Amino acid sequence: MKKITMKDYALKHKLSLFNVMKMVKSGKLESTTIEKNGKEHIYIVVDDAVEKEIEKSIVSSDEKNLSALNKEMRLLKLELAKLQEEMLKLKRIVNNKEIR
Repeated sequence: MKKITMKDYALKHKLSLFNVMKMVKSGKLESTTIEKNGKEHIYIVVDDAVEKEIEKSIVSSDEKNLSALNKEMRLLKLELAKLQEEMLKLKRIVNNKEIR
């Protein structure tokens, strides 16, 4: 077991410091407080077994972005199909008026 700072832990797992602090406060992460030069520093105790559980529970930003992008892509495709339909209807109307 080794100890790393909250900032290093956040960088390692691509999390915000706020989220790491929430995990420490809720007890999901084991931490120790060490006083250096009159200031308290919080260190996270990294244990391999706990680390694997944490990594499973963390949803990577790639997965979040992919699902959001896929949903947005479906919506845009539907909107594009509606616009193309409307454009064809307008073309037919314009062509019919020109013929008369």
